Amino acid sequence: MSIKNRLIIMNFLQFFIWGAWLITIANYWFGTKGWSPTEFGAVFSTLGISSLFMPALTGIIADRWMNAEKLFGLLHLLGGLALFYLPQIEDPSTFITVILIAMIFYMPTIALTNTVSYSILNNNNFDVVKDFPPIRVWGTIGFIIAMWVTNLTGSKASANQFYIAGTAAMMLALYSFTLPQCKPLNKGKKGAPLFETLGLNAFKLFKSYKMALFFIFSMFLGAALQLTNMYGDRFLDDFKRIPEYADSFVITYSTIIMSISQISETLFILAIPFFLKRFGIKNVMLISMFAWVLRFGLFAYGDPAGGLWMIILSMIVYGMAFDFFNISGSLFVETETDPSIRASAQGLFMMMTNGFGAILGSWASGIIIAKYFTEANGEFMWKDIWNTFALYALVIAILFAFMFKHKHEPEKMKEISH
Repeated sequence: MSIKNRLIIMNFLQFFIWGAWLITIANYWFGTKGWSPTEFGAVFSTLGISSLFMPALTGIIADRWMNAEKLFGLLHLLGGLALFYLPQIEDPSTFITVILIAMIFYMPTIALTNTVSYSILNNNNFDVVKDFPPIRVWGTIGFIIAMWVTNLTGSKASANQFYIAGTAAMMLALYSFTLPQCKPLNKGKKGAPLFETLGLNAFKLFKSYKMALFFIFSMFLGAALQLTNMYGDRFLDDFKRIPEYADSFVITYSTIIMSISQISETLFILAIPFFLKRFGIKNVMLISMFAWVLRFGLFAYGDPAGGLWMIILSMIVYGMAFDFFNISGSLFVETETDPSIRASAQGLFMMMTNGFGAILGSWASGIIIAKYFTEANGEFMWKDIWNTFALYALVIAILFAFMFKHKHEPEKMKEISH
């Protein structure tokens, strides 16, 4: 089997694991277990908590002491065991603890996927810039197919979603041990100071008003992403409570409907170079923010019948909302920071979005929904919830438009787009 195909399998399984449960866990939490919405916010905060420290720690291990592909496999082995244990738990607090353990093992593997891919491609004289994106897109495809498998097997509200994810994790763990070696590059060498190794020197970027503002807005948009992951599938599934929608396609295949978001994501990635060159990073990020407004607003007024087009359009808009922020934001960090701290600056960007942003979104939304948008019978007031989220995104967009100052330099974008 070719090197590229081997990496495609690795990326496919990496995100298949996540897609098997991330979008559907709300149905298990609320529908099967009947647990509290307040505590549910803590489930998604585990992604943020583990993103705050684990990628840096595993990066040090892979750089100095252990082959990246072996560390990658070990983490998936341990994470798979945690996923298999989740269905045995009957207490929400214990469930949150175990899923935190699972995320401590899983979240650093997202970065290690890139590390292993880059190392193997470079060692085999491939052009990383040219050859990696077509490999990485199979990760998104894996996420989509996992969502379909979970839905079509009737597992979106059952413990089977964790068994599906755990099985994929075990398969990837074993597979990773057969990959070409990715040896530690700094083994036996005198390393950089710990402060620098952990990327903490990037925090000096907060001395710059523009960069500090950018990272703060990154955190707020990271929170918006958690809202759609946490509640999107549960929102669609709740239409079954209304008799006229009970047997609709949207109810039966809600997870497949949600997967349109990921399909859209793969398409909008291709459009980013054009938009960046034409409009600049600030405007592209503004487009992303207003796309979040549409994402939530269309959910507020959509339904499985006459409003089905709104739900479908919301899924399509997601690709723009997600990609135009995450990728353009990463490129902004790349072009605006000194080469000596670019890697740590990228880590800071991810920490603000997937770390602090994820924690903010999951924690705050759980409390707000439980206090203001949950009826006495436990049903959610979805229209009010989505309108509130849309207003949140709109406020962020307006503040960003007026507060963030950045001059578009087409030559930089031209260089990046090639």
